Amino acid sequence: MTKIGLIRCEKNENRCPLTGCLTSLKGCAQGFAGYDAAEIAGLFTCQCPGNDLVEKAKILKSKGAEAIHFCTCTFAHKESNAWVMGDGFCDHLDDLMAQVATSAGIPCVKGSAHLPEAYQVETVVPG
Repeated sequence: MTKIGLIRCEKNENRCPLTGCLTSLKGCAQGFAGYDAAEIAGLFTCQCPGNDLVEKAKILKSKGAEAIHFCTCTFAHKESNAWVMGDGFCDHLDDLMAQVATSAGIPCVKGSAHLPEAYQVETVVPG
């Protein structure tokens, strides 16, 4: 079973209880579809502009996380009843993912639940 760390954005923490993300993780659906079985190793809320994010990733890794997923709301937004690319809560997510992957030595995955139509999950690997 693959252990997953989850990073959410502080701008959404008071509106979203992560129900969709945790359900998708449990069912290996949406952003977690690449796993045969997955469980949560832990989760953190990213504080803008990414303060202590590498340290948080290192903690998740020390708790057994084999990959860190960044919630879909960080890079996409909801329009009507569908999620679409762009205008997510984080305008520098790609840079943060690269920094975390390199500095913490753990793959970072862009996406959790509610993936926009035709979106292909992106992964940044250490190195």
